[in-house]
Amino acid sequence: MGQKRSDAWHGGDVGDLAKLVMAQEGMRDIPDKERKIRHELGDCLWSLLVFSHEYQIDLDKAFMDTMDEIEKKLK
Repeated sequence: MGQKRSDAWHGGDVGDLAKLVMAQEGMRDIPDKERKIRHELGDCLWSLLVFSHEYQIDLDKAFMDTMDEIEKKLK
């Protein structure tokens, strides 16, 4: 089986972002956390774009569908 472009994502981006959010909330001590959060948000966005392209998912539609579902649950 050949390697896909999505294989370049190692799955740690969301976990790294979670650790940085914890640091921002005072639960961890991570130096330069604001810059690192910006970087990790960019990494996560890149991963989403790669996956949506690889699996031919309309990211705009997926987002709007999810927002509609959340809105219905909140009513």
